[in-house]
Amino acid sequence: MAHNVFCARYKQEMEGLDEPPFDSDFGHKIYNNVSKRAWGEWIEHQKMLLNEYRLQPWTPQAQEFLVEQMNQYFFGEGAQLPKEYVPPSPR
Repeated sequence: MAHNVFCARYKQEMEGLDEPPFDSDFGHKIYNNVSKRAWGEWIEHQKMLLNEYRLQPWTPQAQEFLVEQMNQYFFGEGAQLPKEYVPPSPR
């Protein structure tokens, strides 16, 4: 059975994730408030952050930074792009 949520990013009822992305209170907050579509978009945004900032995701500092960015992306004013970021040109 589909899990529907009122998506914090899109401000509408949408299909939710199949399970919490991680086992914590924040993971459950995402599960209950973020759609599959918004989560997929976050994954792409996170890849850009990892590349632009050359983060090593196994380090506590990178994990803390990504959680802060994720919180802003879904529940704040949106995550900011790195100052030097240049989006890829369309193909």
